[in-house]
Amino acid sequence: MIATKNVTYQYPGGQKIIFPDLSCRSEGILLLLGSSGVGKTTLLHLLGGILDTQEGSVVVDDTDLSRLSGAQKDQFRGQNIGIIFQQNHFVSSLNVLDNILLAQQLAGRKSDKVMAQEWLDRLHLGHKSRSAIYECSQGERQRVAIVRALINQPKVILADEPTSALDDHNCFEVLQLLEEQARAAGSALVVVTHDTRLKDKIPHQITLN
Repeated sequence: MIATKNVTYQYPGGQKIIFPDLSCRSEGILLLLGSSGVGKTTLLHLLGGILDTQEGSVVVDDTDLSRLSGAQKDQFRGQNIGIIFQQNHFVSSLNVLDNILLAQQLAGRKSDKVMAQEWLDRLHLGHKSRSAIYECSQGERQRVAIVRALINQPKVILADEPTSALDDHNCFEVLQLLEEQARAAGSALVVVTHDTRLKDKIPHQITLN
């Protein structure tokens, strides 16, 4: 699960952003909506421990991220938080399977090719495991990004604008895929987006202003 309390953030020379308290339980889904400039990506980076909180707390599975050192936070993130970035940030010199195994290595875990292949098979990507990333379509890369975020069986999955560039059919297909795989992994899923098409699909939602 993940929860925040009294979180604020201020960039140098900028205005302080005050975020609403939020919580999402295991196997739950939270939609964070907001237009450009309201701090969606900043909040996602705070939730993922990429940015340090200046005020307030971010708690993941009973661990307050602000109490961890930089190295501890990196290790904790790798083991407990899966992030699906708007830009996938794959290593182009590695094939699909090795990009996924890299996530395990960075989290200090032993590479598990069997598990990685099982996740790829589950998302109908088993035949692409040895393919270069550039040989995959955009939709296939999205699914690889989901596998990479799930491979360490994180407590929390953070998805940054996973549907905003997609047409209606693919938008709802990706959302369904995220929901199914998050529940299968027992993870809390937080979707951060300006895509209002999701408002009727995810009841638990907070709008950032």
